Amino acid sequence: MKHYNLVIVGSGAAGLSAAVYAGRYKLSPLVIEGEFGGETSTAGVIENYPGIPAIEGYELMKTMRKQAEGIGAHFLEGWVQEVQQDGTCFVIKTKKDEVRASSVIFATGAKRRHLNLPNEKELTGKGVHYCWTCDGPLYGGKTVAMVGGGDSSVKGVNFLAEYASSIYLIVRGEEVSAEPVNYERMQKLGDKVKVILETEVKEIVGEKKLEKIVLSREYNGSLELSPDALFVEIGFEPDQTFVQQLGLESDPKGYVKTDSRMATNIPGIFVAGDMTNHFGGFKQDVTASALGSVAATSAYEYIKSNPGICVSHD
Repeated sequence: MKHYNLVIVGSGAAGLSAAVYAGRYKLSPLVIEGEFGGETSTAGVIENYPGIPAIEGYELMKTMRKQAEGIGAHFLEGWVQEVQQDGTCFVIKTKKDEVRASSVIFATGAKRRHLNLPNEKELTGKGVHYCWTCDGPLYGGKTVAMVGGGDSSVKGVNFLAEYASSIYLIVRGEEVSAEPVNYERMQKLGDKVKVILETEVKEIVGEKKLEKIVLSREYNGSLELSPDALFVEIGFEPDQTFVQQLGLESDPKGYVKTDSRMATNIPGIFVAGDMTNHFGGFKQDVTASALGSVAATSAYEYIKSNPGICVSHD
């Protein structure tokens, strides 16, 4: 069984940033990719990543991967199915491969909740979006719709109002639930924002791009709206697979608890990116990348201070 100083599970912004730093620390890390690029790979054009004025999310992830590979990171395609502790070592298993590691960084992220409607996946990035800070500026002077009734969706509306000419906020419940300061700011936008309560999106219609959405109840005499974009902001679901397998401590929402250095309750295991709630609801590529760099640095310090912590069994 091949041994690595560090195995990184996940290849989104957090995992690839961790790989870059671990490569610079000469750890020769192995990245088990899973879904390459994570949520970022489907984000469309990103215009708020420092140093890069505009880039497709998939291209950004390819650039980060190339950088990591160029300084010593190794990559393995596949999904991690199981992680076990074996004394002071960790055994990581995919469907085809099995490796041993002295340390592990989990960076499998948190999936944005989707509406789970037919055609939703096909139109993602083609009018259907999940990141208003990434994609909102693309719709200057356009009409957009936002699904969600919480504070994040209201923040999204306030952000989109800087670009869009008109915004529909579609809320499943009877009222909007947001922090007063954000709700008041939205109210000041006046007729630019139309709040549609007790309503759900039932269909997403379009072939090559979003054409219209179908509502669960009539609004102004029609069940249909034709926004240029539909933003979905209905929360996140952190990955719980390895939390349950290893007994990692998590908060009530399922996010892994860490200290300021991204260390978990299990020595040698670190977490980066959206698996944690380190920055609360603010989840961006730049924050995920920052946490990845911290986790890699902590893993390096752990390995350096524990020489021979995991003896190879090759």
